Amino acid sequence: MSGNPVSNASRKILVTSALPYANGSIHLGHMVEYVQTDVWVRFQKMQGHTVHYVCADDTHGTPIMLRAEKEGVTPETLIERVHAEHYTDFSDFLVQFDNYYSTNSEENRELSGRIYRELESNDKIAVRTIEQYYDPVKNMFLPDRFIKGECPKCHTKDQYGDSCESCGTTYSPTELINPYSAVSGATPVRKETEHYFFKLSECEDFLKEWTRSGTLQQEAANKMGEWFASGLSDWDISRDAPYFGFEIPGAPGKYFYVWLDAPIGYMASFKNLAAREGLDFDEYWNADSQTELYHFIGKDILYFHALFWPATLKFSGHRQPTKIFAHGFLTVNGEKMSKSRGTFITARSYLEHVKNPEYLRYYYAAKLNGTMEDIDLNLEDFMARVNSDLVGKYINIASRTAGFIAKRFDGVLAEVVDNPVIAELRNAAESIRESFDKRDTARALRDIMALADKANAYVAENAPWEMAKQPEKNTALHEVCTASLEMFRLLTLYLKPVLPKLAQSIEIFLNIEPLAWRDIAQPLAAGHRIEAYQHLITRVDPKQIEAMVEANKESLQATAAPAEPAQPAPEEASYISIDDFTKVDLRIARIANAEHVEGAEKLLRLTLDIGEEKPRQVFAGIKAAYDPESLKGRLTVMVANLAPRKMKFGLSEGMVLAASDERGGPFILSPDSGAQPGMRVK
Repeated sequence: MSGNPVSNASRKILVTSALPYANGSIHLGHMVEYVQTDVWVRFQKMQGHTVHYVCADDTHGTPIMLRAEKEGVTPETLIERVHAEHYTDFSDFLVQFDNYYSTNSEENRELSGRIYRELESNDKIAVRTIEQYYDPVKNMFLPDRFIKGECPKCHTKDQYGDSCESCGTTYSPTELINPYSAVSGATPVRKETEHYFFKLSECEDFLKEWTRSGTLQQEAANKMGEWFASGLSDWDISRDAPYFGFEIPGAPGKYFYVWLDAPIGYMASFKNLAAREGLDFDEYWNADSQTELYHFIGKDILYFHALFWPATLKFSGHRQPTKIFAHGFLTVNGEKMSKSRGTFITARSYLEHVKNPEYLRYYYAAKLNGTMEDIDLNLEDFMARVNSDLVGKYINIASRTAGFIAKRFDGVLAEVVDNPVIAELRNAAESIRESFDKRDTARALRDIMALADKANAYVAENAPWEMAKQPEKNTALHEVCTASLEMFRLLTLYLKPVLPKLAQSIEIFLNIEPLAWRDIAQPLAAGHRIEAYQHLITRVDPKQIEAMVEANKESLQATAAPAEPAQPAPEEASYISIDDFTKVDLRIARIANAEHVEGAEKLLRLTLDIGEEKPRQVFAGIKAAYDPESLKGRLTVMVANLAPRKMKFGLSEGMVLAASDERGGPFILSPDSGAQPGMRVK
């Protein structure tokens, strides 16, 4: 299945977003997921379905404990303060949770303990003695994420103890090369301890079937297939004291690993909501539940949600998710969000400078298509798209026609008969509904804006401002302006999941009840009275964007402090030897062909001649900067001995060199005249 269950009958749906960790502020990368989920939830509610949207702060683990210690407060005080900050940010971005809770709750403690006991009774828990890294300075066992070192597979330095951000490999912390403690910087020592394991390896048959049952996107299911190929390992679900979390029942000094109780936090948040509103908790979580359960997550936590979580639910006697929807990462101006690069923008900073949250909601929705592809927040494109689509197209329809209804017809609408443009807008409802339901909001908004273009063409063709000068066209003027406002109403209905606050203002202006999907066929009636039109939104000012960027640069410089202690290193560590440099095989390459890649937002497919019998294929993220035709025949420089990388679109057999920074780019490198394909750069 590629979409969700679709039915005109009312459905009971429980929806979650991933739990933000209570150790930092919400940033614009986080907001991709919460906007995507909120838009989908609002759309489903407009369909008349019963939908509960719950979330919570993820509050346990060593990082919380250490940050609280550093600030001289209790972990409970820290997470309470962060919860208030997170909730305010989400609310100001119009993310409408039915319950926003905390994993440090009695409901979660009780559910985690109960689920553990059920797993234990089903022989899915094992106790083993393991050797783990221990920080001799802090006198504590180190969680995987607090051990760093060199990846044992690709040899990228400064990788975490559980997985490599560069090649994606997961491993045991003891496999790291030259490990060090991210808490103290000390070299850790190995020490034996007793740990509790969930026997994930015994769940492989169930998980193979479940991950291929339509519960995951195709690319997510394929990714899970890679894990099965190497075999599933049992899952260590315990941590040693000191640790901020829930103690394991019957195991003093042992605590649930945060990833055991965090997803149970979905259940706990709903349990809290159910008690408050008189809902049946078991109806949504029993193994035989007929309700629907959807998790929206980032692709970086797919492993936990598509393997650990369904297995935990299955073997503790609970229902599994109906579907898990994974999305990609956010880049800003083509770069990964990073404090060191100055592209890390908090949600609060956006609200303080750009102010209107619906602009970003619209831009994200216009980029998201229901896949795991990354999306880019290009700040110039953001400003241009918002100003063009929302101000220049959508609001323009009302601003050019509503005044005539108020001034010439006392705010009363005329009768509109057989208007083909209105019919076209109304007939698009099913296609738009399907796009929203499949989370392909990019397609939905493209279709909606195409309809807005047709509505604007209708207004321009009839030119009500010219009609107003001719008394004999008074009736026609009345009908044209009424028809235009009916088009505006339909567009507002379609956009309401994305722009809920603006839609509410328009409902007041049009003097109508809150719009639901069923209202598509209920036009504004003749004789209906609207309110006086008032200015609805303003254009994004470039100065707002500039101020936001500058404010984040300043705050980053002012508060620059490493989140984790740096590894001690000699001064010469910033240099490489000539031997290191000669390991990189740089070659002159002629771009034999360059073309767009269908479905890729940033990539061009380059065919590169480096003097070999067969040209190389390389995918380069330079689409925003270059027209493929302008690249054909040019010489450039490529890394010829980079390991081939299997990508969604094919095999990439090298890397083209390009330069970029905050001043622009990417700019591909070009050799001096006389260089020939295949020559080595020395």
